Amino acid sequence: MTFRILIDKKTLASIHSLSEKSQWIVKEKLKTLQEDPYPGAGGSGTRSNSDKERLYVHGREDTYRLHISRTFTAFYRIHEPEKEVHILAVMSIEQAHKRYGWF
Repeated sequence: MTFRILIDKKTLASIHSLSEKSQWIVKEKLKTLQEDPYPGAGGSGTRSNSDKERLYVHGREDTYRLHISRTFTAFYRIHEPEKEVHILAVMSIEQAHKRYGWF
């Protein structure tokens, strides 16, 4: 089951503002969501799945976060019927900790 990755225009611009190396790291990690966007699937404790977490925000659509290389965090939503993963934002981990609950 392959999911299509959709990236918000502002988010894409923020990714393009990163260094070339950081862009590559972020893009490669986002690609992993195509095959497995859900946390915990594929065996507990595996590195790729422990980096993903469902965020519980009262009254909001399910939002997930993905830690990328201990430097960045991506926030995303999964639209199962369409087999799409919508990337809402990519930011530093420090910025992300201030934004939990906003998505």
